[in-house]
Amino acid sequence: MNNNSLFSHRSQEPEKSVLYIVSTPIGNLNDISLRAIKILKDVSIIACEDTRVTGKLLKHLQISNKLVSYHKNNFGQRIPFLIRELESKKSIALVSDAGTPLISDPGESLVKTVVDNNFDVISIPGASASLAALVSSGFTTSKFSFYGFIPKAKKGREALLTSISENKYTSIIYESPKKLKKLLDDLKIFCDGTRRIKAIKEITKRFEKHYGGNINDLIEYFSKNEPKGEFTLIIEGKKNKNNIKDLDLRLELLGLIEAGLSHSSASAYLSKRYSIPRKTIYSLILKDNL
Repeated sequence: MNNNSLFSHRSQEPEKSVLYIVSTPIGNLNDISLRAIKILKDVSIIACEDTRVTGKLLKHLQISNKLVSYHKNNFGQRIPFLIRELESKKSIALVSDAGTPLISDPGESLVKTVVDNNFDVISIPGASASLAALVSSGFTTSKFSFYGFIPKAKKGREALLTSISENKYTSIIYESPKKLKKLLDDLKIFCDGTRRIKAIKEITKRFEKHYGGNINDLIEYFSKNEPKGEFTLIIEGKKNKNNIKDLDLRLELLGLIEAGLSHSSASAYLSKRYSIPRKTIYSLILKDNL
């Protein structure tokens, strides 16, 4: 077998009349792919949130190309222009200020219009703060929900917080440092302060930091330490306290013991968390087998 056949690639990229969704670094410039560099260098136009931000990236990569702004305040006017460019056989790269486009930005409208006009859309994958935080959280990754930034308006905010509180799977949200403490207070009301959570800031950057525990723990920590940097929050799914299976309890008990808790302390913690007698949880693992 020819080894080259193991990898399918589009050797003539960028192709005419194609919109490329190009992921860019979220902090560490070394995270950009060789394919992304080629696309950014050779497309006809780069549509970006902020031409100054993307301009700095291109300067670092020693790339000179045409930039047009595409952001929440002008995307309605930009889309017809970009469609005309595709019609004239131009290739376009869409980038956000950092990470994967369309995640909490207006790129979705452009992609929908491009697809509706029968042009190809190709993703050039790369960094994503939400996925980077999720896979390092220690929470369930097989099923999760991404909520982006929580709305300010009371009705929309309460609806999303209610959804998160009832979600059986892992939830991912973004928040700015100025609004983090308010969000944690709201999460305590909707989810209960004992819900486990990870708050990760400055992902891939020099001062990346992971804060873990439950919601109460983070509220206490940030009451004494002012939040700095952009945060991605990973929230554990809702546990069914009445119907949790012995196998799930046993695995959680083992995980706590492996993390350093004694058999007795881990059992006491889970007993309080799930309102199950400590003796019942303790007996799930024979002490002699630890």
